[in-house]
Formats: sequence, C-alpha cells, structure tokens
Amino acid sequence: MDPVIYDIKLRIKYTYEYDADSSRHTVRLVPADLPGIQRVVASSLDIQPRPAEWSNHKDFFGNDYAELVFLKPHRKISFLMQSRVEIPEHETGFDVSPGLADLKAEIDGYRSLDPLAPHHFLGTSPLVRTARSIAEYARAATAGNPTVMRAVNLVGEALHRDMNFDPEATTVETPMMEAFEARRGVCQDFSHIMIACLRSLGIPAGYVSGFLRTMPPPGQPRLEGADAMHAWIRAWCGVDMGWIEYDPTNGMPADTDHVTVARGRDYSDIAPVRGVMRTHGDHTTTQSVDVVPVER
Repeated sequence: MDPVIYDIKLRIKYTYEYDADSSRHTVRLVPADLPGIQRVVASSLDIQPRPAEWSNHKDFFGNDYAELVFLKPHRKISFLMQSRVEIPEHETGFDVSPGLADLKAEIDGYRSLDPLAPHHFLGTSPLVRTARSIAEYARAATAGNPTVMRAVNLVGEALHRDMNFDPEATTVETPMMEAFEARRGVCQDFSHIMIACLRSLGIPAGYVSGFLRTMPPPGQPRLEGADAMHAWIRAWCGVDMGWIEYDPTNGMPADTDHVTVARGRDYSDIAPVRGVMRTHGDHTTTQSVDVVPVER
C-alpha cells in the first residue's frame, strides 16, 4: 500500500513579562527519521530572534536535538517547524510475545546496554515512579497471565476507560500520581501512568513524543491549528516481537496517524523545549499544530 504523507506545521511562542538578558534552550521539535517506520522528506526550523549559537546533536537514545543560546535581551521567542513526513502502512502483526511470567528470562538474556535495550526502561525514571496503587491497578487489568502484548493492550484499554481527558486538570509539572488518583489529565499523564503500570508488571516501557492527526466531526471543516503535540508509550514485548507502541489517551495502538519526534524513558528525557534564562516575572506560551495529509 502507498505510504501516508503529512505536511506538519508547528508554531510555539514564548512571551516573557520582562526582557530575558540571555537564555539557553534545548529543543526537540523536528520529526525523527526512522528507517522502515517513517521518513522525513524535508524539514525546516525557524527561530526568532535568531540564536547567537546553534548546534545540533544526538542524545543517548538517538534523538536529534538542537542547543540554542541567546545573548541579547529578548521578550519573545518563536519557533516555526515545518516538515513533510512519509509513513508506510504497517501492522503490529501476530502476537509472538511471551507470557507475562516468562518475560523476565528474555530481559535477562538481552546482553547489551544499547539505546534500545529493555534494561533502561524497567526501573524508576525522573517522572515515573511505581506505587502500590499503580501495581494493584495494573495487576487487576491483566489478571490471568496474558501474553506481554496482550497485557500492554489491557492496561491501555483500562486507562482509556477509567481516565478522563481533561486539559484543565493538570499542567506539565503535575506529578503522575496526582493525575492517577484524580483519574484525569492529558496525554502526558496518560502515558506516564501507563509506563508506571507496565514497569510494575516487569514490562520495559518508555515515552514517545510527536504529533497526532486529528479528524474533525463528520460534516465539519478541519480547523487550522487544531492538532496538537501528543504523547504515547512504547513497550518491549520480548526478543521476537521487540518494541510496540500504544496510545492510551485514545485507547489504540499507535499507527499511521502518529508521527514520532523523540523517544525516551519519560517526558524529562525528551521535552520539546527546555531552557534556562536570566529574567524575572511570568511568561505565557501559545502553541498550534497542523498535521495535514497530502493528497496524491
């Protein structure tokens, strides 16, 4: 089948209450080029004001990022990312993952600490902690010793059923457990909670940031800027199956509607924009994303 092609446009604008004398930022905004999974046909990143220093790097997990330094006073920073991405049709395939009780032996047999090694994604990470209530919830959702892949789906389906998507309930700083106890949050919360659930079961799990194509209601026009940066999870399902991805916010495996930017243990590894600056006062942020299929 022909691949799906998207034109993606992301706009982010930071406005500070007072001038920042200088600032330094790390940004991960451009879709990843992943052989066999997605191909970046073309991309550009425009930043205003122009940074005094700009260097490109790869992190431990293979994600591209840019380091930016601003040396002149500024009250605003705007980012405009444009990209064309091609995603081939793909299917998860047959479930050849081991039983949940047998996964540990396969993890122990993985004799490498390469970036894709499951060992990096088993323990706690800066924003994901295990807790008794999380472990009990995960065990209840996966009763009966299912396969690992089935367990991933069962946990995702349970969270989609029991959690409410509420953009007013949390912020990017809200602790994972607070969102879990309230059963409310956004995609970041859904993903961190699912990662904690899977790790409590002994399933290596990590965080994926990217873009999601959203569909307007039937008969309604698509609104410009209505799409958003999104997050979902990836889980290691044994030697034969490897990594699969699941979107708990929408209760579905990640597919051609999902465009990957970066992968890590949790949001702290791959925040789209992170910075430090010399300033005081508050700031505001606006963001809009367009993920538009390219008609053939």
